Amino acid sequence: MSKETKVWTDEEIQDIKNRVTQAMELVIDPELGIDIVNLGLVYEVNVFNGGYCEMKITLTTMGCPLADVITEDILNAMKTIPEITETDVKLVWYPAWDTSRMSRYARIALGIR
Repeated sequence: MSKETKVWTDEEIQDIKNRVTQAMELVIDPELGIDIVNLGLVYEVNVFNGGYCEMKITLTTMGCPLADVITEDILNAMKTIPEITETDVKLVWYPAWDTSRMSRYARIALGIR
């Protein structure tokens, strides 16, 4: 069975999703200096048989001029996951991002209570 047609178990998909999330922790928001996972910008990650990854993310502000930079960094990070053959980053605005989505680590790093 070739890599493209292999059917992954739920456990294998979960493992790949976990590694995708770990890779996203290396994608840093250039303005805030915190990764996009801890900022709460990654809303959803889906991995499908054959290596297709669909990711729904948001940004801290709708007019963020760094959307292309962050998207490019995500695509580069996905190249480190051998099972991922294609990544589609979808920018979503609902629900709107706010500081309550941030991890404790990000809140402490940015001095937010």
